[in-house]
Amino acid sequence: MLRVALTHLLLFLLPFLCYAIWLWLTKRSKDPDRWARGPLAWLTVSGLVLVIAGFIVMSTLNRGPDGTDYRPTQMKDGVFVPGGFE
Repeated sequence: MLRVALTHLLLFLLPFLCYAIWLWLTKRSKDPDRWARGPLAWLTVSGLVLVIAGFIVMSTLNRGPDGTDYRPTQMKDGVFVPGGFE
């Protein structure tokens, strides 16, 4: 669960990071107006779009074949029985 949360946090912060790198490379980071409301609003919206896309991709990749249920890993008689779709 922590991996999923960190993945989506990274997806949200990715546009901000790219914008900061672009400002640094173009030497415009010293101008505080570059971080005004306009760019922050669009960066937030694009971050949310990336998070929603990440949720959709993860839900489609983690789905098993139709008509099957997921059985988690269990320990029976001292032996791990791997999980899977049944």
